Amino acid sequence: MANTTPISFEFYPPQTAEGAEKLAAVRTRLAAFKPDFFSVTFGAGGSTQDRTLETIRQIHAEGHEAAPHLSCVGSTRDNVRALLQAYQDMGIKRIVALRGDLPSGMASIGEFQYASELVAFIRAETGAHFHIEVAAYPEFHPQAKSARDDMLNFKRKMDAGADSAITQYFYNADAYFHFVEEARKLGINAPIVPGIMPIVRFSQLARFSDACGAEIPRWMRKTLEGYGDDVASVQAFGLDVVAQLCEKLIAGGAPALHFYTLNQATASLEILKRLGYRT
Repeated sequence: MANTTPISFEFYPPQTAEGAEKLAAVRTRLAAFKPDFFSVTFGAGGSTQDRTLETIRQIHAEGHEAAPHLSCVGSTRDNVRALLQAYQDMGIKRIVALRGDLPSGMASIGEFQYASELVAFIRAETGAHFHIEVAAYPEFHPQAKSARDDMLNFKRKMDAGADSAITQYFYNADAYFHFVEEARKLGINAPIVPGIMPIVRFSQLARFSDACGAEIPRWMRKTLEGYGDDVASVQAFGLDVVAQLCEKLIAGGAPALHFYTLNQATASLEILKRLGYRT
C-alpha cells in the first residue's frame, strides 16, 4: 500500500543559470511524488532575496505550491511589506518565517528582533492570506538559555499567528517526540513537521550540524568517520539510517515530512521509495 504521509522539499536559490537549470531538473524528479509544496531559503542579511523571489516565481509558474522563506536578519518593515505584496500578487499562499542567523560583521539584526515579531507583522499586513510556517528545534536552538526558554520562544511564534512548524533536522526520533509532547502541554496543537536531512557527504553534514546545533549521535558519527573517503558506504549507511528514522516518525504520528534537499534529488527519492511512496 502506497505511503500517503504528506511531504515537502526545501531548496536554496541557485547562484547561476546553470544552477537554476539543474534545480529545475531536480524539481521535475521530486514533483513526481506530488509534494505539498517546495520551499526556498533566504540568504543571510537578505543576500539572496532577489534569487529567492525568482526561484519562487519559477516554481509557481510550473504549477507547484511554493513557500518562500522570509528572515528577520537585515530586514525592514518596508522591504518585508514589499515582498509580501509581490508574493500576494504572484498568488503565493505559504511563507516560512524565520529569525535567521546574523552574518559575521553585521552589527544589527534589523527592525525585527525575533521571528514572533515577523509572524505578527505578516499577520497584521496580510490577514489570513498566508499559511505561515515557523522553525522548531527538537534539540533546542544553540543560542537558547535553556530548554524551557526555547519552548517558550516557540510558543510566542505560534501565538503570534503561525499555522504550523518545521523542525531543524535531527537523527534522534525521541527528541522530536519529546518536543511535540512538551509543545502540547503548553497548548500548542498546530502541526509540527519533522525536518529530514539525507546524508550524502559526512564532512558537509558535520559542518552543518556543528553550526546549527543539530546532534549527530556518537554511534552515527563514529560509523561515518570510519568510512573515510568511501562515499558509497557513507551514502548507503545514510539511506538506511534516515529511512528508519522516517519510519519511526510516521509510525509515531508525524503529520508530514519536510526534506532538506541541498538542491539534489537522488537521496530523497531513494528514501521515499523505501518508505513506500509511489509516483
